[in-house]
Amino acid sequence: MSLIDSIYTRRSVRSYRIEALDEADMLKIKAFINHLEIPFEHNVELKIFKAESKKKLYTMFSAPKDNLAILAETDMISISKAGFIGELAVLYATSLGISTCWFGHYHLKTLNTLIPHMEVTEEDPRWSYGKGIVNGRRVIAITPLAYHKDKGLRLIDRIQASVMSHKRKPLEVLLTGKKNLSEPVKYALELARLAPSAANLQFWRFHVSKDETQIRIAMPVGYKHPKWEHPNVDIGIAASHVYLGLTERKIPFAIEIKEEEGCAAWYFKL
Repeated sequence: MSLIDSIYTRRSVRSYRIEALDEADMLKIKAFINHLEIPFEHNVELKIFKAESKKKLYTMFSAPKDNLAILAETDMISISKAGFIGELAVLYATSLGISTCWFGHYHLKTLNTLIPHMEVTEEDPRWSYGKGIVNGRRVIAITPLAYHKDKGLRLIDRIQASVMSHKRKPLEVLLTGKKNLSEPVKYALELARLAPSAANLQFWRFHVSKDETQIRIAMPVGYKHPKWEHPNVDIGIAASHVYLGLTERKIPFAIEIKEEEGCAAWYFKL
């Protein structure tokens, strides 16, 4: 299964088998992370870590053995880059039959014991997610890396996983600027439309210039997510889908990321 195939098949999962990943799958994920080529400079780290099901980490389910943390600096652009890079790893895990779910909210004290270098200090007591910029890299989001368990999921979570996580707004609603798109550009934006987002609110907006030499991905001006402190993560996730789509269609492009009007804005120059 390719990463693009994974875009179509992936669903957020909230019920997992507790056992560790097969060694072969774990080696493949580590190799993918270690050899991942990113088309821009960054300071994002993908860190696999172990957890214990007896310790509370996730808010909805017991943690499986293997998990992935996405660490980045806390300015808007770095946080958005974390979404881009983390999503590539999530899609690769999906291609191996491994289930995932982006989680920005988790039990801070538990994670601090599992990733001990994220130490609380008197100078900087905020060692994980939070509003505003803090010193150093922080865990922006985590995801389980585990095999799906069919049973043991609450009805409301089953509905969210099977219905809400798969429902998407039509592309026309998300487009500003040019509407009549060429096939390669439309293909890339259709993939972006399928990106996961916090509470499935799908708040990205895609602006295509009249001559189709530029695609811009950002939030609407003044947008405030009701629950999630780092919605720029989701913009980066959508951008990674555009990246995969343009690459698949062999369209040359350059990426520029700017902070504009209080959010991260991604530009694909075609």
